[in-house]
Amino acid sequence: MTNVNFSSDRINEYTKKGIEYESKLEDLVVTQLGGTPPAPVTVNPETGNNILQDFLKSSNDFEAFGHLVSVPARQQQTHHEDGFALTELAMYGIKGACAYAAHCHALLEAMSPEDKAANLPAFESITVDVQAVLAKLGTLEGGTADDGPSDDPKVNAAFALVMQVGEINGRVLALLDQAHATKFGAPEPTQVRMTAVQGKCILISGHDMEDLHALLQQTQGLGINVYTHGEMLPAHGYPKLKKDFPHLVGNFGTAWQNQKFEFASFPGPVIVTTNCIVEPRRTYRQRLYTMNQVGYDGVQHIGEDRDFKSVIEQALGMDGFPRTIEPASFHTVGFNHRAVLPIADQVLGAAQSGALSRIVLIGGCDGSQWERSYFTDVAENLPDDTLILTLGCAKNRFIQSEKLEGATLANGLPRVIDMGQCNDAYSAVVVASELAKALECSINELPLSICLSHLEQKAAAVLLTLLSLGVKNIRLGPSLPAYITPNVLNMLVEHYNVMPTGDVDEDIKSMMKGE
Repeated sequence: MTNVNFSSDRINEYTKKGIEYESKLEDLVVTQLGGTPPAPVTVNPETGNNILQDFLKSSNDFEAFGHLVSVPARQQQTHHEDGFALTELAMYGIKGACAYAAHCHALLEAMSPEDKAANLPAFESITVDVQAVLAKLGTLEGGTADDGPSDDPKVNAAFALVMQVGEINGRVLALLDQAHATKFGAPEPTQVRMTAVQGKCILISGHDMEDLHALLQQTQGLGINVYTHGEMLPAHGYPKLKKDFPHLVGNFGTAWQNQKFEFASFPGPVIVTTNCIVEPRRTYRQRLYTMNQVGYDGVQHIGEDRDFKSVIEQALGMDGFPRTIEPASFHTVGFNHRAVLPIADQVLGAAQSGALSRIVLIGGCDGSQWERSYFTDVAENLPDDTLILTLGCAKNRFIQSEKLEGATLANGLPRVIDMGQCNDAYSAVVVASELAKALECSINELPLSICLSHLEQKAAAVLLTLLSLGVKNIRLGPSLPAYITPNVLNMLVEHYNVMPTGDVDEDIKSMMKGE
């Protein structure tokens, strides 16, 4: 759980729960299916027992246990540098796919019995395939020298798993898109207020719309304004949220890495649901709450019942914003594929008339490194006749740019189209696929360039989905994953032309040439 949970007790609890699940599954396989008990992956040299079982009895050496299953330890056990790099890539992709699947599960559990029954088979098939991949990850078996990008069977076996993970995540994203639309209505273009409204307030950051929905229900009629933050911004585009809850008044702040400044200046309690958390400052630690997988020692945690009573009481006891900021500023969200496809003719017409020279997708997971200004610089320096599709927290680097605010193409289309959260990469794929059909070409032949900001497992999952669909010419940065070996990088470059982000001006020139 990258950048999500820093609570030793919570991580300890998750680890023990995982061990218990493993033990129950092993018992099921052995006693009911007549299987053979698996050999312990790691043996405690002092007891001769499975290290996981010993850990379950005593967690005093929690950090020592972590070293036994760390990246270096697993790399040493694999005895194959390139195979290990690919299995790490697959594992990060699986983690990302499972994170998206957790959002799916939250929505399924909140649906009507009929809607849940309609979507549950797709979810269950995903979990089965995830387990199948996990069972194969440590073996590097099943490949041949003739089936894959390498003459090494182990590399080909691992590469096949990487592609399978991408395909699985594509199905997860499709299900998540459908689940959101089923529960809250299909997103529609909506102007979101980005400035404060006078009154008491609560800020909610993260991804899970059902958490926001529960908060809105519990704060209805109490005189508390609710603001979104970070990846919760697209919530304003869902009809059942914006129409049923007028106290969802706007968005405050930008992306996760700016929490220390933005949370400190927000005059109310803050809830972090399912996204990255930064070590909280003392100025707001006592009004910070975590949910779901998020955790930080010393920070209050809201349980699975989504009871926001303590948050609401704290909000009512604070002054909130002293005045409404005018003139207000706005940002338009809700450009889901369901909203973009009806205007596809305008996009095609602009391209054919010369009003649109190129479409550039800029998205992914953002971070605090200085080099990530690359994505801002690219967006602001692209020619005025380019269309920018954006999604994920990386969009916060330029959606409020003075240079791009209100900018349009010659035919009136907005130059920046916000497609939503990082999982809405699915919408981008749908739009690209439909445009390719209309032009009778492949996605790679479209006037489309892709720049992805890479940070953690969700970005890895999205990348693998794009690769599994055969998408090429992706710029990835500001740095490549550390577990990618030179041979694996060469493989990705040779077969998919994946390239690192470089000099902004040179990259823009290359993009405009279709390179």
